[in-house]
Amino acid sequence: MINNTTKQQILDTVRIEEVVGDFVSLKKRGANLLGNCPFHNERTPSFTVSPVKGFYKCFGCGKAGDSITFVMEHEHFTFPEALRYLAKKYSIAIEEEAPSAEFIEQQTQRENLFTVTAFAEKFYQDYLWENEEGKAIGLSYFRERGFTDDVIRRFHLGFAPEKWDGLLTAAEAAGHQQELLEKTGLIIVQENKKYDRFRGRVIFPIHNLTGRVVAFGARILKTDPKSPKYLNSPETEIYYKSKNLYGIAQARKSISAFDSCYLVEGYTDVVSMHQAGIENVVASSGTALTIEQIRLIGRYTRNISVLYDGDPAGIKASLRGIDLILEEGMNVRVVLFPNGEDPDSYAKRVSTEELKVFLKEQAVDFITFKTKLLLSDAAGDPIKRAALIRDIVETIAKVPDAITRSTYIKHTSDLMEMSETVLIGELNKILRQQDKKREGTPPPNAGDPFLPPPTEEEFQEHEEPINYLDATVQEEEIIRVLLHYAEEQFDFVDLGSDENEPTRHRVIDFVISVLRDDGIHFTNEAYAGLLAAFSVQFDEGKKYNQQEFLQELDPVVKNTAIHLLTPPYELADWAAHQIEVRDEKTILHKAVIDPIMYIKKKQLGKMREELLQQLKARIEAELPYDELLEDFNSLNQLQAQLNRYTNTVIQK
Repeated sequence: MINNTTKQQILDTVRIEEVVGDFVSLKKRGANLLGNCPFHNERTPSFTVSPVKGFYKCFGCGKAGDSITFVMEHEHFTFPEALRYLAKKYSIAIEEEAPSAEFIEQQTQRENLFTVTAFAEKFYQDYLWENEEGKAIGLSYFRERGFTDDVIRRFHLGFAPEKWDGLLTAAEAAGHQQELLEKTGLIIVQENKKYDRFRGRVIFPIHNLTGRVVAFGARILKTDPKSPKYLNSPETEIYYKSKNLYGIAQARKSISAFDSCYLVEGYTDVVSMHQAGIENVVASSGTALTIEQIRLIGRYTRNISVLYDGDPAGIKASLRGIDLILEEGMNVRVVLFPNGEDPDSYAKRVSTEELKVFLKEQAVDFITFKTKLLLSDAAGDPIKRAALIRDIVETIAKVPDAITRSTYIKHTSDLMEMSETVLIGELNKILRQQDKKREGTPPPNAGDPFLPPPTEEEFQEHEEPINYLDATVQEEEIIRVLLHYAEEQFDFVDLGSDENEPTRHRVIDFVISVLRDDGIHFTNEAYAGLLAAFSVQFDEGKKYNQQEFLQELDPVVKNTAIHLLTPPYELADWAAHQIEVRDEKTILHKAVIDPIMYIKKKQLGKMREELLQQLKARIEAELPYDELLEDFNSLNQLQAQLNRYTNTVIQK
């Protein structure tokens, strides 16, 4: 178990923007950073990271937390696993306490699978570099392909011995269970037989975003019509083909830095491009491109360039994958290599500078590429040409942005020498068909030039006005003020006192004392939980530290706290325009007092209603009511006094 000193050192060292930045492309927005949420699919960034406060918040799906929460959510780590990951990232030495029996029992099978794949990766690497068979066959092959020793080590390439049980024997000798080896797909068990999946092949380890090996690809080196050229790990609890990209661990920082990603087909394409100095490149590992893989790239950039070799059949087969990229609102360009060349061979044949120039000059937008590709098949055939036009327009219809669609329509009109109006009409038809297929068709987009404008009823926004006497609204405001300003001080003038001199109060002291004195209890469960946590701070006389306070909260309550600490909007820099705008601290007395007084007014209103009913009943029954009337008048006086608080509060 990691001891408390190490935990605190990790918390004090980590920087939320660096932790999240390893997985999400972030851009500066005021004091915060903004990016696409990694927890749900979105095209418009709503994922906010606050370096000052040390946490993140998505205004789309509601996910929120700090560095540890992010690693746990994103990588499906336990709390100890997240701490170890962060400690490794920041080179913090871990001091351990003796693990309890309970902790040992909590070691998950998922972590055990990672341990087994890490062992296998090292086994294949060591066999490549240290065993005579590995050096003679595997290492020689990589060097003949033009790979340097540096890039071979960077991608952890290896070699699997020609034996039936080379890995199995070594793994069992190291104490790894056969069951786990089978679950990772490293060995195959059939009846009474058990043997290695990969034998006599060069190995390409596949890593997840954090660099942990999850699977393997293996290429055979001898001619064997009965064996596939490439053999891959099956899907397991830690490896889903549709959600992984080869090379993403090595490429993510470069993709983010260049705001662009090159997508290739095979393992060697990625390795060769890296060796040539192009590091923002990943591969779909020979499988059809999936939505999950596209969204994985989309965390770092909205710009994808697909690199094709000269095989027309292969290109046409992959067009569907590019349609998926367009549907995700990403920008797609295509680079076609000369006949007989692919990214691997071309990167080795030319210099790095020549390769960069080629990739830049040969890149064309996908619509242009697809139009020209299909036009060659339709030459001289009007029926094929008509089908081609519909195909292109269907592709344009997948683009979510109306302005981009409009640009593509105009461009296609020029390429096809066809009326833009005709293409718009066809696009309208396709868009309407798409709307009909969707459940609960949403109102048309007012900004879309290819759909009719919304009706007046569709255009109107039906937003309920905020009811400031709603207790939940005021409970939220009280908690928000405590979270931001618990340790701040303000001056308060008691309008019910004969003395008009202000008294100074710490926010947490004032709020907790007043709420207790008036017997006010929160109705919202999350806000009540936060108020209870602040009450403990108050009772123990502890100084409020935002980071420590959040760490001790229940996850659900913590999420609520972070939501209140992360406003969806930031105030513009009005000072640059010589316009003075007072921040909340300058009117802190009002921010503290108003919500409390509104809650009091609501309570007082209920009391007045109840008293009024009693008073009416007494009058109707011809019973004495002087005492009730006196109480009612007193409540009216209190109401008037509270009105003075909520309308004007004097600060000396």
